[in-house]
Amino acid sequence: MMAWVRSVVGCVLAVCSVAVQAEGQTFKVQTRPGVETSVYWEAQEGAKATVFLFTGGNGGYGKVVDGKPTSRNFLARSVALFLADGFNVAIFGLPSDTPALDYSDRVNEKHLADVRAALDFVRSKSPAPVWLVGTSRGTISATYVAIGSTQDAGIAGLVLTSSVVAFKKQGAVPTQNLAALKLPVLVVHHASDACVITQPHEVDWIMKGLKNASVKKLVMVTGGVNPSGDPCEAMHYHGFIGQEKEVVDLMADWMKNPVN
Repeated sequence: MMAWVRSVVGCVLAVCSVAVQAEGQTFKVQTRPGVETSVYWEAQEGAKATVFLFTGGNGGYGKVVDGKPTSRNFLARSVALFLADGFNVAIFGLPSDTPALDYSDRVNEKHLADVRAALDFVRSKSPAPVWLVGTSRGTISATYVAIGSTQDAGIAGLVLTSSVVAFKKQGAVPTQNLAALKLPVLVVHHASDACVITQPHEVDWIMKGLKNASVKKLVMVTGGVNPSGDPCEAMHYHGFIGQEKEVVDLMADWMKNPVN
């Protein structure tokens, strides 16, 4: 009888475990003395890699409701798509000592320390290699971290979407030391992106700077439906509105087989 009871309890616990894993969770990770940074984590069974996402704007991923982030940011609202493509998903949130990540906040040693600690936490959840993925202002963070982690063999590559390319902005991707990057880099941009700091005709400056990337590819996307609001916000072409699955699938296919 006791064996039967233990078996039933074990099954119940297993079911509970699966239910928890089916939804994402948020964690507070100590990243510097006296500073905690929020991290969203959702595992995918059998994942061969993890996408570590940097959102745009002021950063973060909004509240988490029913295990999913509520932010409308392109990457945050595409969590289910990354999972469906076989990736674990982590989203870098906000450190406790700032309400927002401005441009300058994304290119300094404090930010690098926060991200490195968050990456260590993610690796404690899964040993899978990590792809750094940024969108809009998040591309500044993703690029800065990739450059500052050139000795980190656990970082598989870098994916940049709707990159900040305006040279007047601190940390704009083309102004960083791109020649230091030797890993695979994918750049995805919308041909109709009308945001003044992510103009499509300036994206080639990124490609020119990637002199030593082992593999590099630029994909200029067209299409999408019903763009609305500010052209620099998530519901416009800048956020790949109406073609989220197409763009995430494109990214996923390339990360699984990086080619020029």
